[in-house]
Amino acid sequence: MHGRPATWFLLLLLALLAALTMWADVAVQPAGPKNDGSDRHDPDYKLNNFNTLKTDLNGNPRYVLAATEMVHYPDDDSTHLMRPHFTQYAENKPYTQIEGQRGLVTSDGEQVYVMDKVKVVRAATAQKGEMTVLTDFLHIIPDDEIARTDRPVTILQAPKTVVHAIGMEYDKKNGLLKLSKRVRAHYEKPAAKSVPRSAAPKKAQAPRKAAAPKTASTKKANNGNSKTRTRRPQ
Repeated sequence: MHGRPATWFLLLLLALLAALTMWADVAVQPAGPKNDGSDRHDPDYKLNNFNTLKTDLNGNPRYVLAATEMVHYPDDDSTHLMRPHFTQYAENKPYTQIEGQRGLVTSDGEQVYVMDKVKVVRAATAQKGEMTVLTDFLHIIPDDEIARTDRPVTILQAPKTVVHAIGMEYDKKNGLLKLSKRVRAHYEKPAAKSVPRSAAPKKAQAPRKAAAPKTASTKKANNGNSKTRTRRPQ
């Protein structure tokens, strides 16, 4: 009788050890694929010709993002864009437009990437002409108003300045443009404006003397003699 409780206790202990071993084995194994499709890189929705606007606390536009197609992927909460067009606004500063063939927006919307035939246009100001940046890849941080790339860039500054470089960071908020390496610039001094002839001052001319009023006219008679008629000035 005294041997049965010891035997049951031993069996219970062995069962407990077996359960702990199975739990430890399951715990260290990687999680298997889910059957709900959330781990697959498949889109859950698409939008065509979409447009989104972000404003500041006062309701003023900060930026507008548009594209011909938007595709959302739930596994990483990313948004892929076709033909994206990004317009950024700032108070008392010129607007900036960025466009490309493809785009990517992160899950939090804080990072925007534009790829293939990227074109950046900063509108002209009273002091500076329009600036255009051409590259193949651009990383945009909208809230910080920063755009950067590590690829080759071409910068066209009106009226006749062309800059080539590899790597760029454009800080619109502080009005700074940084170029990383292999910088080459071509600058043409604008030609002096010529004054049109029509705008040149004309020499003053002496006033003409007024002609004296006619007081008499002569008319030949048929016989060759002349007669004189006298008129009073009007």
